[in-house]
Amino acid sequence: MEKCKITVLKKLIINELVDEYCSLDLSEQCLGCPHFSVGEEYLVENHNKVPAGFCSWAWADIQKDVNTIMFGGNFPWIKQKGVSISCCSDGLMPVIFKIERLGNDQP
Repeated sequence: MEKCKITVLKKLIINELVDEYCSLDLSEQCLGCPHFSVGEEYLVENHNKVPAGFCSWAWADIQKDVNTIMFGGNFPWIKQKGVSISCCSDGLMPVIFKIERLGNDQP
């Protein structure tokens, strides 16, 4: 089993859905999910343990892809081997992650 790195690629906010469905008072300045910042990186050494500071809800959404990458799998629709692009399932403010294997088989 290899280590992997999770990088926050993008934070989205779907304003029309927030306006219609969100019960929280989000200002126009809302920049999406407050748990992450674009460019943040997390090292994963144990596929069963949430990295320190990582949102447990997002972890539940992407853990299957983390497992695939850490155990040597690849996704045929992704150009780079040992990489996955995944996201949390928050329909109002999703966060997009890059998951990459940190092993000897990486270029």
